[in-house]
Amino acid sequence: MTTSKLTLISHPLCPFVQRAAIVLLEKNVTFERINVDLADKPDWFLALSPTGKVPLLKVERAGDRDATLFESMAICEYLEETQGGGKLYAEDALSRAQQRAWIEYGTATLAEAWQFLNAKDRTTSDAKRAAFRDKLQRLESVIAAEPYFSGTAFSMVDAVYAPLFRYFDIIDAAVSQSIFEDLPRVTAWRAALAGRQSVVAAVGGDYAERFRRYLNLHGNEL
Repeated sequence: MTTSKLTLISHPLCPFVQRAAIVLLEKNVTFERINVDLADKPDWFLALSPTGKVPLLKVERAGDRDATLFESMAICEYLEETQGGGKLYAEDALSRAQQRAWIEYGTATLAEAWQFLNAKDRTTSDAKRAAFRDKLQRLESVIAAEPYFSGTAFSMVDAVYAPLFRYFDIIDAAVSQSIFEDLPRVTAWRAALAGRQSVVAAVGGDYAERFRRYLNLHGNEL
């Protein structure tokens, strides 16, 4: 177990940052969090981030060179390997591989959801809603009965999907209801994740207000 000082460099709305924050919180790791303005990226941030994106995890190690990690899943897997707390991946290789596959699927699902949330016209909105629903219907057929993706234990898969589902606790309730209609397992999973303390604490108290303001600024009244 490492005793490095960890700093999460983030943006208040970024779902990929939330993945890393959830894992840090699940593992009861003390960390500092620094938000950056992605519309006006500071030079120090650009010097650290090869992609110009968040999250970054700055790892300060006593007696050794500091390091900075980028890409959310690289950060999450580093934390899984170096920090205490409950394990977020399965013990056996096949189950771990399946979890990683559904994490990749989660990134694709997030993309469909984001395009739906940012659609500028009805035609695009309907098409992206249908694509997102298709992703959810596939999940409905594979998730465990309750409460999390694999059953009773919170896993890395749950950490990946929680930020996606958070959007639908904020937008118009009728829209959310129509999205999750006839998906009882996904709906129960979404509710379980929303109540998880690490998920709640992964964003600031003003997250919902910020997200609504973002949608309004971009012409979407969901």
